[in-house]
Amino acid sequence: MKLSSSVFALLCLIFEIVSIALFLRGFFPVPVKSSFSAKSKLTDFPAEPHTAGDGVNSSRAPAPLFRRVVLLLIDALRQDFVFGSDGRRFMPYTRHVLERGSSHSFTAKARPPTVTMPRIKALTTGSIPGFIDVVMNLNSPALLEDNLIWQAKSAGKRIIFYGDDTWVRLFPKHFMEHDGTTSFFVSDYTEVDNNVTRHLDGTLKRDDWDILILHYLGLDHIGHISGPHSSLIGPKLTEMDDIIKKIHSSLISKESEGTLPNLLVVCGDHGMSETGSHGGSSDAEINTPLVLISPAFRRKAGLEEPEVLEQVDLPPTLALALGLPVSQNSVGRLIPAVFEDSSLRDQLRLLQINGHQLSRLLRDSNPAFHKEDGYEQFRVAEKAHGSWMKLYMDGNTSEVLSNMGKKVLKQYLEALKAMSSALSRQLGNYDMYSMIMGMILILQVLVLLVLAMPEALSREAVVDVPLASSLLSLPFCLLCVLGSALHVLVCTSAGGPCYLCSLPWLLVFSVILFSSAFMCALGAMAMRRIPSSSKTPAKGCAWTLSELDTLLLIGTVGHTLSLASSSFIEEEHQTWYFLLNTLCLAVFQDVCRKYFREQRGRGEEMDGKYFRDPRGEEEDEDEKRASLGMSSRWEKWLALVTPLMTLACCRLLRALNHTGVQWAHLPDFGHWLNSGDHKPFLSVLSVLSLVLIFLLVQRHCSLVSKIALALGMLGVYSYRAAVGNVLFPWQHSSRIVSKGTVEARFVYVFVLGILFTGVKDLLRSQVMSSAGDSGRLKSRGLWEVYSGVVLLVALLFRAHNLPTLACCLLIQTIMAQFIWKKMHYDAAQTTIMHYWFGQAFFYFQGNSNNIGTVDISVGFVGLESYVEAPAVFLTALSTYAGPLLWACHLLCHLSSERDRAVMGLGHGSYCFALLRSIPVVFYVVLVTSLRYHLFIWSVFSPKLLYEAMHTLITTAVCLFFTFMDQERSARP
Repeated sequence: MKLSSSVFALLCLIFEIVSIALFLRGFFPVPVKSSFSAKSKLTDFPAEPHTAGDGVNSSRAPAPLFRRVVLLLIDALRQDFVFGSDGRRFMPYTRHVLERGSSHSFTAKARPPTVTMPRIKALTTGSIPGFIDVVMNLNSPALLEDNLIWQAKSAGKRIIFYGDDTWVRLFPKHFMEHDGTTSFFVSDYTEVDNNVTRHLDGTLKRDDWDILILHYLGLDHIGHISGPHSSLIGPKLTEMDDIIKKIHSSLISKESEGTLPNLLVVCGDHGMSETGSHGGSSDAEINTPLVLISPAFRRKAGLEEPEVLEQVDLPPTLALALGLPVSQNSVGRLIPAVFEDSSLRDQLRLLQINGHQLSRLLRDSNPAFHKEDGYEQFRVAEKAHGSWMKLYMDGNTSEVLSNMGKKVLKQYLEALKAMSSALSRQLGNYDMYSMIMGMILILQVLVLLVLAMPEALSREAVVDVPLASSLLSLPFCLLCVLGSALHVLVCTSAGGPCYLCSLPWLLVFSVILFSSAFMCALGAMAMRRIPSSSKTPAKGCAWTLSELDTLLLIGTVGHTLSLASSSFIEEEHQTWYFLLNTLCLAVFQDVCRKYFREQRGRGEEMDGKYFRDPRGEEEDEDEKRASLGMSSRWEKWLALVTPLMTLACCRLLRALNHTGVQWAHLPDFGHWLNSGDHKPFLSVLSVLSLVLIFLLVQRHCSLVSKIALALGMLGVYSYRAAVGNVLFPWQHSSRIVSKGTVEARFVYVFVLGILFTGVKDLLRSQVMSSAGDSGRLKSRGLWEVYSGVVLLVALLFRAHNLPTLACCLLIQTIMAQFIWKKMHYDAAQTTIMHYWFGQAFFYFQGNSNNIGTVDISVGFVGLESYVEAPAVFLTALSTYAGPLLWACHLLCHLSSERDRAVMGLGHGSYCFALLRSIPVVFYVVLVTSLRYHLFIWSVFSPKLLYEAMHTLITTAVCLFFTFMDQERSARP
């Protein structure tokens, strides 16, 4: 079966995407859950240790400590916003309460991923959600597992909720009254909180509720818009402080003699990074304040140092404080300070209930539970508890009883800590069958791409895959039988979760048949390569190994191998910056060789016997120079300056956005530009960048597209001025004028207009009879589509990142004009260079391998409400703008090279597929071997998601390459 290189590459990438999805399905583990399908009940409480026959109710349930609970959840509330200098300045009432004895303050650590939906699940179930919940965060389904909200509703508690509508989706029928606000429209940080506060006065006066949950989103939205050091943060914290004061005052006024006290819980679901995002594992993202305020607390007055605990410790504490069962999948442990004023018997009883729940969960999820230190410690503590109860029931009131009780209390706390840590480390069970099958299929794709290299990079750009002939071979039949037998064996003996075993057998056997045929085809292609391995390259091969090729190959493989370390993953941008600098120096060496050494050699040849008339060879070059108005001398020096100018631009961009982990917290030029004092300078820089972008892009466009592009650039600046990022000359205040919805839609109109013009030119080129006219019209259509994408990216980029886009276009222009065309690099070399530049500009934007650097605010540019499809598309486009722009430029560049366009697009598509497959294969093998690594969820898992998404983006790019290549090949 013969396929063009572009179609072959596209099919390989599609197959690889399916294989990665299968691997991800097995890699992201099923969370630790109890084997009991029913939810916890009060009757499930263990018997209280005591001497048999004493007539005491052994299953005594603990009495509730609080009558009402108000849970005030402030999204993205960092620890230093309350306990640091910001708390002293902007939250005076809260700090006053903390200094009194009627409160306890803690630092609650949120486990990654630090995004809202998984954090809400952790705060209500006490379990640690899986990392795949990052994806589910966009469309949260109903929460079916045992949780605090369900337990409260089942016990007759009346619950009211106002705030983030994620709660309403997770608990659709649990609230007596609710009013949800969308959490994804980050441009709004005022109305989204006013919609919560407007219910507060009336609700606090009522007596028909037991639990009130408030989830404020404004602080999180400000962080996404302008970061944690924005001038908007202070007023928002003051607003939250006033709300805390209002709630606390109301609860105090409702206190009366003979009733249980009320409890106010103030906490954050996650923190906020130095860029204003969240999702990663930096201290600013995982450290959140937890403040418990109630008259029941009687500690010594003064500001105490916040104790560090896990965020999942809050759900079991609240459950037992309200007299409810602990959720059966909870891995949290009680917060002792909440119950320290209870009797010693009640404290021991509560700790025993919590320990019993943790030990049962440990038994269900870990076959080797008896080897865990915490499990044995709990058994010892429970026996000591029984001995203490015997003395207590006998009426012993000596100091020995008190000391013994304190010792048992300490034993319980140590056992709970050990069991909670063991369960937290376990997280879940990997589906190794799905992981191994996905890894084998991905490896097959890479081997196929490598074996097909001589044919894919030949002048014909056609690959012969012997897939049909493999179906009739004996090895194919044997592999099918072996694969089927292994599948039956695994599925009948699997002791853990298995996704493939849950699929219909017909579908699985179809996959086995295809994989077996794939394996046989690989064997046939390998045997076909063996006879010619010691000979010269295959006939028609257009690609031979040069010094630059060696550099590109070593650089790509070296970068892939560097990902074996967690530190290299966190600082991967440094590797790409180094490779890009090395590439520029290598290109500079090639330019020097071409214009100096080879030129001197040509002069010596002309003086000798091999004199040739240079007019025929250089006629085309002279015409090109004349059209550009430059001489050979100026062309030489411009070519020499191009790599050096590229190095200078890259060095400036490195200072614009600090990324990674080690230096991300340090101030960079972007922070300086975004500060309020430097807004005029940012405005001038934005204008200059937009003008440069227009000048670089409009050269290949029609007059109509040029006008639309100019108006679009004006709209981009107007949008940034409307949202308060930049200033107009007549504008004296930097306050936000509007949400910029009208201005953004104004730009969208011109983006669609330019894209429509480009697509129209592409379609017109199909019906033109003249090949020359058709080629020119098609080239212009591609450049116009590229211009529309550039305009859209300019709208999505933050104001301080517009210089990044301008430098990207400048480097593309000078490299195409003076390097790629003049140095006669082939399509494979040009593709690899474009890929390297795209990777480097991914990090120049401020991205990293941390999910917290994804700027979700761009998903709502021009939208008045949350719409999932455009929000996801805009966020993905903005995040991967660097690789996408360089891929689009490569398509335009190769299509404009009419002498090699026929094979160039196929070569480019194949190289993209190969460059993507190498790191994917290496990384899949790496995370499989390091699946129990300490940083598997904080470092390796986010990188795995980035690799999967990047492969999906590359597949879309190769699809467009294939479309253009097939259309060109179809023409006579």
